[in-house]
Amino acid sequence: MTTVLETDGLERQFGKLMAVDGVSVSIDSDDVTSIIGPNGAGKTTFYNLLSGRLDPTGGTVKLRPRDGADLIDVTGQTPYEINRLGLSRAFQINNVFEGLSVIDNLRIARISQNERSLDLRSIARSDAELSEEAREVIEMVNLEDLEQTKCANLSHGDKRKVEVALALGTDPTVVLLDEPTAGMNATETDRMVDLVEDINEQTDTTFVLTEHDMGVVLDISDRILVLDNGSLIADGTPDEVMANERVKEAYLGGEA
Repeated sequence: MTTVLETDGLERQFGKLMAVDGVSVSIDSDDVTSIIGPNGAGKTTFYNLLSGRLDPTGGTVKLRPRDGADLIDVTGQTPYEINRLGLSRAFQINNVFEGLSVIDNLRIARISQNERSLDLRSIARSDAELSEEAREVIEMVNLEDLEQTKCANLSHGDKRKVEVALALGTDPTVVLLDEPTAGMNATETDRMVDLVEDINEQTDTTFVLTEHDMGVVLDISDRILVLDNGSLIADGTPDEVMANERVKEAYLGGEA
């Protein structure tokens, strides 16, 4: 296994509130890792620290860039800089361009990766290389039949797939998925789980996700991290975490 993302004593304080309290973790390339915890546990703040949306008040974040070099310190860098190095994030609230087709959304993602100028010439359908790169990602998320469809006309489940595709479109080392099955019905949820598992097997991308649906967490995860009041209280396999008394108390309300 290779460590692709690492935190050391990561902290974020808001006034007297310690939202993330000295969290040290190493994310391995071979694992699908889920981060769980009760509301207010610090999951969103932790994600924001990893992706550069917030600066830590203590500790460090290190990322293995997409070129396979050694871990580099990205603490305090901007979201754009961290994304350029190899960390992408798919948000719970869709950030797709509703008025554009699926393939045009992916062209824009590829443009950002390739450092092309974001103008009409760059996203023109005559740019064969750009279109081919976009289609490769579209096929990866099983949206080939919808590539010319405006995102505004997609189902919620398919919009979530586009969100994942946009994260993948920058050739990331690590993708942070924020509640990937939120708002989905049972069928859409199963398809999203299958999709993440398939992409994880087919690519070198490492997935880290937050998720409230414990069925999804237990189904998809190789490893689970549990946060409570900003602190890491458990780290292990699904079986180990579900048997942990502190987890039962903090996250499951003491249920056996």
